[in-house]
Amino acid sequence: MAKTEPRLQRKLLAWLLGPLLILLLLDAMAAYWSSQRLANLAYDRALHEIAREIVLHVRNEGGRLRLELSETAGSILLTDAQDRLYYRADAGDGTVLGGDTALPLGRRVAPGGEPLFSQETVHGQAVRMIVTRMRVGESPGAPMVQVQVAETLNKRNRLALEMVANVVLPQLLLIVMATALVWFGVSRGLEPLKRLRRAVSNRSHLDLSRIDTHDVPGEVRPLVDEVNDLMARLGKTFDFQNRFVADAAHQLKTPVSGLKAQIELALRENDPERVRHSLAQLYISADRLSRLVRQLLSLARNEPGALETVQLQPLDLNAFALEVSMEWVPSAIKRNIDLGFEGVDEPLMIDADRDRLRELVNNLIDNAIRYSQQGGRVTVRAGHAGDGQCKLAISDDGPSIPVAERARIFERFHRLLGTQEDGSGLGLAIVSEIATLHGARITLEEDVDGVGNTFSVLFQPSAGTPRDNPELTEAL
Repeated sequence: MAKTEPRLQRKLLAWLLGPLLILLLLDAMAAYWSSQRLANLAYDRALHEIAREIVLHVRNEGGRLRLELSETAGSILLTDAQDRLYYRADAGDGTVLGGDTALPLGRRVAPGGEPLFSQETVHGQAVRMIVTRMRVGESPGAPMVQVQVAETLNKRNRLALEMVANVVLPQLLLIVMATALVWFGVSRGLEPLKRLRRAVSNRSHLDLSRIDTHDVPGEVRPLVDEVNDLMARLGKTFDFQNRFVADAAHQLKTPVSGLKAQIELALRENDPERVRHSLAQLYISADRLSRLVRQLLSLARNEPGALETVQLQPLDLNAFALEVSMEWVPSAIKRNIDLGFEGVDEPLMIDADRDRLRELVNNLIDNAIRYSQQGGRVTVRAGHAGDGQCKLAISDDGPSIPVAERARIFERFHRLLGTQEDGSGLGLAIVSEIATLHGARITLEEDVDGVGNTFSVLFQPSAGTPRDNPELTEAL
């Protein structure tokens, strides 16, 4: 069986009306107890008067007591339209003078003492009974008679219920009216939440615009603000995904078309040499396509906002740059490039994600080697900047980038006109995204000798405790 979900309206009504109903129940119980007490006070006087009348019918004949209560007098005295009455009269020595012996013998009351009232059972019926002692006659030495009178509780209960009804019914009516008003008030108070629910449920799944906070209750405003913030973050994520899909589709279309053309050409060739040449071209095209896919994935992975967390840990930039530079020595030798490294004698501690920082350095060195002339020079430098920051600089002997192009060189798919090197225009865009993730700043200037370019990345020094890093002392 499905569990009933909690409803705010139901909870509010329960907390508002529940205490009122409990108070009504307690008040009804108190009113019934008070009504019973008042009804007993009213009818106990009548029982006391009946006891007096019975004593008046007791005769003292030479010290011998005799009850003379005629049938007519008894009928008048003990007949009631709603209840049955019972009586019993006893002499001082315990002799029963008359009445119903089924009445339990009540406690003896001292002469002149207050009458005693109690709840008893007679002939299987609940009764209210009075026990009193009175003198027969007015002389001080007259004998005493104990009289008991019992009466069923019909008119007492009816009077008590009427008094309770007179007290409770107006209160019940008041609570019914309060319930209606509270229900109306709660429904009206929750109307902004219902409108908010309708506004959200009627939205398209593509609509990630902000929810209108007009007329939203203050208690719900923080929740709506958080939802708006979440939708803004989702919008950014979807923008990243859409842009990545568009970029990938645009960039992969040409290489894939080239691969298909090379395959068709190879299928039509019968000369083994020409087939081998086509396969070589296919390998080159596949290698370019593989590099493009890696760069696209790297760009998507490093977009600000596309990641939940970036694990930054203390790292020695000086030793790390030397380690990565050594990995590029074979590529530099293949192109007859003089790859060098200039570092400092002390650790340069920064907070960085090791894998992403490796991508940044690899892309900068790859660009420098790729665009430098045969027999050129590429230098990787690690040191301190003038304002206390840690600096990583890569200089090359490639074509100098015009000042007008420097502002756009870090844009996606932007390539300089006139270059003969293969490339997708993504390497520097990846470098820019990774620098942003590290809170670093990247600049582009001409090389110190006026030939080529120098890319500099400025990092804030590590806020953590410096850790020992392996030092690489081998020079390139």
